[in-house]
Amino acid sequence: MASFKRFGLILMTTAASAALSACNGAGNVASPGAGSVVIVTPTPTPPATPTPTPTAPITAAQFAAVTTQNGLSVTAQEQLDIVNAGSNNNVNGTNQLNGIFPVSATSLTPAFNPATLNPFFVSTNYVGALNGPTDTAFDGWTCNSTTANFGATSANCTAVPAIGSGGSSAVCPAGTTDDGLTQTFRLCRLPQAITTDLTLPKIAGVVYRLRGQTEVGTDQGATGGAGVTLTIAAGVVIAADSTEPTNDLLLVNRGSKIQAVGTVTQPIIFTSQQNLANNGVSDVTQGQWGGIILLGRSTTAVCASGTGGSSGTPCQQAIEGVTGRFYGGTNEADSSGQMSFVQIRYTGIAISDGNELQGLTLGGTGSGTIIDHVQSHNSADDGVEIFGGTTNLKYFAVTGADDDGFDVDNGWRGFMQFIIAAQKVSGATADSFSTEIDSNGAEDLLPRTWGRYANFTFIQTALAPAAIRIRGGADFNFVNGIVKTPANVACVNMVAGETSASDRSTIRPANPALQDQGPPVFNSVYFSCNGR
Repeated sequence: MASFKRFGLILMTTAASAALSACNGAGNVASPGAGSVVIVTPTPTPPATPTPTPTAPITAAQFAAVTTQNGLSVTAQEQLDIVNAGSNNNVNGTNQLNGIFPVSATSLTPAFNPATLNPFFVSTNYVGALNGPTDTAFDGWTCNSTTANFGATSANCTAVPAIGSGGSSAVCPAGTTDDGLTQTFRLCRLPQAITTDLTLPKIAGVVYRLRGQTEVGTDQGATGGAGVTLTIAAGVVIAADSTEPTNDLLLVNRGSKIQAVGTVTQPIIFTSQQNLANNGVSDVTQGQWGGIILLGRSTTAVCASGTGGSSGTPCQQAIEGVTGRFYGGTNEADSSGQMSFVQIRYTGIAISDGNELQGLTLGGTGSGTIIDHVQSHNSADDGVEIFGGTTNLKYFAVTGADDDGFDVDNGWRGFMQFIIAAQKVSGATADSFSTEIDSNGAEDLLPRTWGRYANFTFIQTALAPAAIRIRGGADFNFVNGIVKTPANVACVNMVAGETSASDRSTIRPANPALQDQGPPVFNSVYFSCNGR
């Protein structure tokens, strides 16, 4: 979609504990574990020269940002003390990254075993998403840019995807419409309403086209039956339509599924039509289409009027970015399908302030939904935003997002491992965090936002308050991480907005009656803050 669409639209407008999360099916996600993918080892990148170690230890004010909400704040010293209460954290780290890779194969700080938290996690003996300078776990199925270079077998994000030749004689498969040729590629358009099962095979020279708001199935409700399935073969390229002004996006309604399973060498690529031409996009291209939305029937904390509570109707809520499409229910093991070895390029549209489309949006999707080996590249909003639900992520890279990398709220309860947020080299917009963790300002709505991040690498460039923001009474553990921020940007920003100075929910003591675990927990996290 042409970038003028985005601006035109702007103008128009987990469980109370780890054990409970295991019961919710969090350990059933069939994500490949570390070392399970065999790919070509790229030429090693020469080690970067480490930044000289500062002579003075970091101060609390350099380490943590203070935000006042409802007249309350969490002091920088309190935040630093919470981090230091964990084990094997280094708050005085210096830059030990060469791009996204650690400069040494030796772990920057002694690692924590995340498998002790839940069976979903793979046991690791290193911090960060990558195990040293030659780890190839993200190579091949990702694309490279100035934001992040994953290895020699990853193509450049600006390059035309590997579609193949023969488009002039190719025949569009049943269920799609022949839209003619662009460049040398045959365009096979998806119906805007996919009401029966549809399979998109890999055909040399064929690109599948999205035009407008393309929906898989119709909403089956919070407790309804099964919908339809969209199946996408490895190596398929799907491009948004830049020839007309409607908002292009793919939405999977409650009850329906997407089965988009690529491979290391043949990832599935969702992109803009401009990306089909040489030099059609640049390293700073964003906002050319609306991205992907999956809606499910798992739990959510924020309810639409007339749902949840004593209404007799399960809590559900309208998803942002579109009109009248709902997520939520009671099935924490719900499945909206699988996305594995997938790239999502050049997305993100602001409909209005606080109402945006991002790379990938998950609304109330359950633990049966499999999301692994996914890259969200150059979204004009968040890389991935998760509203409620119980879906887990593994091997997920957010590169070049203009807003947050990983944004979770509305009572999401789950796990993430091997995740990377690498912001634009030039810096994302202000108030953009590597991860923003929230409960939508409603401090004690249940289910409480609750999560565990393991083996994460956050490279912050935006002049936001910090790389990690956690607020709204959300409960989190962070293990085996690397956090790097530029000068004048802290690493951590904890915010508590309760109306009583004695009840600052994000950092208050545990309260099982409110699903409250207590303050955030940090173990084995290496912090390189404030340009150190």
